[in-house]
Amino acid sequence: MLISELQSVAQRLDTALQDRTMQILLQDPSYQDLPNPIQGPEDMAIIKRQHIPSRFLRTKDDGTSTLRMMRAPDPKRPFDLEQIAQYALIYGRPGLENTWQGIAVDFAYRMHWRTLFGFALCRALCANSAGKTTLVQRFALVMAHPGLYWEAVAAYAAANPTQPFVAQFGANLEIRQVHIPDDQVRNFSDNDAICVLIHNRIPPDWVDHAYTYGVVYLEQQFHQPTMSLDVF
Repeated sequence: MLISELQSVAQRLDTALQDRTMQILLQDPSYQDLPNPIQGPEDMAIIKRQHIPSRFLRTKDDGTSTLRMMRAPDPKRPFDLEQIAQYALIYGRPGLENTWQGIAVDFAYRMHWRTLFGFALCRALCANSAGKTTLVQRFALVMAHPGLYWEAVAAYAAANPTQPFVAQFGANLEIRQVHIPDDQVRNFSDNDAICVLIHNRIPPDWVDHAYTYGVVYLEQQFHQPTMSLDVF
């Protein structure tokens, strides 16, 4: 774990600031592809990413690096988590003024995968508007309430026996975003968020998967001004 952490520190420094030990850890093949010291299910692991992928860096003659502009994630591919993770670590990581609410990432730039999935799900459901924050809060409340969506789906199935709930699956999904006038967005409730999830046939497993996002988002909204480090 110590070597892995030292590599993480070295990757965040310009080449001119790396000492000999850092260069060895980054260049010696015997230190490459070390096993992840954090054990557990893959979707619960803390995904380690170099905070600025090398292809977005331009190295100057003096060894320092400048950042190439990275295109924002494609809204038509809301679940391209790899692209969203890279973009978030470049433009919304700890230490910047514009951190991304709900995504758990620490100062070693380690990101929790499930929080990223919850962020992507809310991004797919909520259209950009002045009231988007209120909408996301409601979805986060549903995600952070274990079993709430399962109970709502069961109630829907009992009330609509001829039109049972069938969750979406497959590579192509159809999701209709929430569009509410800004002067009415405060009337959007938890039940409305559940109805949107059911209408879009969002699998209950997805909402369970986004539980950590809901908890982290609400913690940041009501307790922490910056990204939380306690979830680790």
